Parts: sequence; C-alpha cells; structure tokens
Amino acid sequence: MPSSTAFTTVTARRAFGRPLTAEAAVSAPAATSASSSSAPPDRGRRDWPAPVRSYVQRSFAEENSIPGIKHQEMEVKIKQIISHSVEAGTLAVTDWDKLPLPQMMIQEERARLQDAGLPSPPSQRNGYPKSIVPETNQPKSKKRKSSDLGPADGTDGRIAPWSQVNGRNAFESRISYPEKRPRNEGGPDNGSSKSFPILDGRKKRFEHTAHGISPVLPWRTSAIQDTRPQEPEGPVIGRCQDLEKGYFRLTSAPNPDTVRPLPVLEKTLEHLKKKWRQDKNYGFICNQFKSLRQDVTVQRIKNGFTVNAYEIHARIALEQGDLSEYNQCQTQLRALYAQKLGGHPTEFLAYRILYLLHTSNRTDMNDVLADLTPTDKQDPAVKHALDTRSALALGNYHKFFQLYLNTPHMGAYLMDMFAGRERLAALSAICRAYKPDVKLRFATEELGFESDDESARFICDHGGQHFLEERDEGVRLMTAKASNFFEPALKAASARPGSKLGI
Repeated sequence: MPSSTAFTTVTARRAFGRPLTAEAAVSAPAATSASSSSAPPDRGRRDWPAPVRSYVQRSFAEENSIPGIKHQEMEVKIKQIISHSVEAGTLAVTDWDKLPLPQMMIQEERARLQDAGLPSPPSQRNGYPKSIVPETNQPKSKKRKSSDLGPADGTDGRIAPWSQVNGRNAFESRISYPEKRPRNEGGPDNGSSKSFPILDGRKKRFEHTAHGISPVLPWRTSAIQDTRPQEPEGPVIGRCQDLEKGYFRLTSAPNPDTVRPLPVLEKTLEHLKKKWRQDKNYGFICNQFKSLRQDVTVQRIKNGFTVNAYEIHARIALEQGDLSEYNQCQTQLRALYAQKLGGHPTEFLAYRILYLLHTSNRTDMNDVLADLTPTDKQDPAVKHALDTRSALALGNYHKFFQLYLNTPHMGAYLMDMFAGRERLAALSAICRAYKPDVKLRFATEELGFESDDESARFICDHGGQHFLEERDEGVRLMTAKASNFFEPALKAASARPGSKLGI
C-alpha cells in the first residue's frame, strides 16, 4: 500500500486569476484549447517603434516646453500626427528625429493666424482650440445622445494607437455597443453631411500619393497663407534726406524711405555737433545720435565715419555722466578698432581701464592688462590709467589724488564717479594714522579738494561735522575722536560702485 504524504499536492499558479482546484486543473488544458479557437484575439499593447517613443518623450521634455501651449493641446496634436502616419502607412519611414515637435507646430499655426490679422479660433470643449480638436470627437448638435458616440460616427472602427498604450482605457475593450446602421447609408439625406468632406479629402490625399505627389501633412496645412514680408538679404540703402530724425526701435525690416544714406549722415553729424555746442540739450542730442547709429547699423556701414560718430557720442555721454550710452558706444568701438578703421583707440583704452576701476571689475581688468602691448603702455593716457590702477592697488591715496588732478582727455569725468569712494578710504586712513588732530588744510590737499570749504562740506555730508573744531590757528579735524567713524560709509560706497559720493 503506498505511503500517505503529510501534504496535499497543489498546482503552481501561472496567472493572477483564482487558483484552480484539483478537478479544474485536470480539465483546464482541454477547456483552454477549446476556447482558444473560438475566443477573439486580445488587443494587447502595441509595440511602437523606438523613434516614435523618443519623439513623444522629447515632446514632453521640460527643456522643449513653450509657454502658453498646454499639455492637452500637445497630446491632441501628437495623436493627430501618429494616427495620420498609421493610416498613411508611413509610421516606419517617417524621420521622427527631424520632425518638428507638436508645440512648434502649434506655435507656427498661431503665428500664421496672428500675422494674417485674424482672431484666434474660439475655444471648444475642455479648453482645446478648434483647430486642434479632432473632428470626429466634436458633437454634431446640442441634442445629440450619448448612444451616438460609437465607432460608426465617421470613423472606420479601428482602435486609435494611443488608446492601445494608455492604461486608463483598458476597460474600453469590455464595453459592447449596440449595432447601428451607418449614418451615411441610403444617401446624403439620411446621414450626417460631415463625413462626406472627410472622405473626399482622404480620397484626394491618396490620389496625390498614387500620382507621385507628396501629400501635405495635416499639421502643416492652414487656410491662412503666409503673408509675412521677406527680409532683404543685402544691406539697406537709405533714401531719406532729413538731417534730424527721431529714434524708434525697429520691430520689422527697415524701410529705405526712412533710412538716411551715408552722405546725409555725414551732414547730420556736423549738424548735431553744432546743436550740442549751442543748446547743450542732451536729451535731444542723445536721441538723434541713437537714430544716426541705427541708420549706420542697418546699412552695415563700417568705416572712419562710423568710428567718429561713436567716439563723439561716447564723449558727450561721459560729459553728462550717462554710463549706459557710454558703455554701448565703448562696446561697439572695441569691435571697430579691431578692424583697424582709425579713430583714437588708445584714448578709449584708457577710458576703459578707468571704467573698470569704477566698477571694480577685476576679471575684465586682468583681460585688458594681458592684451596691452608695449606701444599701448607708452601712450600718456594709458600710462596715466595704469598708474591710477597701481595707486589704488597699493592704497596710495596721496599719489591717486595727484593723478586725479592731472587727468588727460576726458578721463576726469570717469574718475569723478569713484573719487568720493576713494576720499572716504583716504579719510579713514588719515583718522587712524594721525592723532590727535590735523589741520583741515592738510585734509583738503590730501583728498584732492580745491578749497577748505569743499573739504568741510564733504566731511559734514557724511556726519562728521562734530569732529571739526575751530581754533585760533584754524579749523582742525579731530582724528582721534573720528577713528573708524567713516568705515560704514566706505563699505556702503564700495558696495554700490555707481554712487557719486561727494561730487
């Protein structure tokens, strides 16, 4: 007699369904084979090509997002693109790496509508624009019943490719719809007329393909033709003869009728020089010079006249303390000087060194010093700027203010912008080094002031009036009491290099 075991044999589970009993396990193979021949094939998940999956991933990548375009719009556009490729049989031959992303296509459609002066399409359900909502999903009338939303509604009954991979639609395969007669059966009077334009368009598309004509993809089509003007390839040649013309920022291709040619620009420059000497109206002159520079730029004029115009505008901006316009001119002059078009490169090289001292830009200063040639260092203006940099680096305020009082060209306007900061540093050093007091005249000479009144006003402006005492031999500065009093003002001035302290 066979020995009984202490356990019951159980068939191993091979699925997530309920475990089979011993009797069911015996009959399971036969039932499975019998049902396999009659059961319809399961739809399953479609294995999309790797380029298609990569295209979808790139479409929703954060770095490729465009403000104003929602994810819902992109999803609809991607569905439209993929379904068209599936229907046309071009899914495997399409170059998905070079195909524009859906957000770019949507942006292009919006730009065409805007350039044509037409309003954007009204919003449809779920916030989708009308141009990107699939035609088959739109209701035909307000009284349409829910039973009409079936595969016979203008489609061929095939499963859309995106619903095969979306897990949220897995239960759709279990829903059965009642058999309905096609709407277009029996002629156009018995069904919806919407399906006929769709079928007609599809027919024409395949006719073009049969005759060797590449069909226009639906995401490229638009009822609006591109009416944007083409920009000219070459430089603009101006025809305007006005000497004075206001500056307006360009928002489209320049119009030759509003651009002055070079001969007129040369007369304009002489006219502006006279106006500046007579009226000293900087607002008007700056506007006219910006207009002149714009005309030079759109005509691509790069010669000695261009250099001269930028240099004159930069000097006027320096005189008025307009560092913004000066810096724009200085940047253009550096590029023009590199082309050896003349001008005064060493003068503006010295200005650049002083400007970097004002902004405390050590990185650019090191680049400028590395590019200096022996010839540049022999120029008086450049040598003066280098000596100024050396005096500041060493903390030699005595030498700095001697150089300040003997600045060549227009460098004094730049040194004025950081002289107040250096005066505070020198005054702090004097209060720490000289005890118990010094003559006000001594401070006047060391700080580069022209009179004792200017020196006293500078000290009072920074809260040091109670450190000044008037005695028989004159006004004295009580350095022992002041000590580190001016240190906070110095830190504040160093933190904002654009300030003009004591000027």
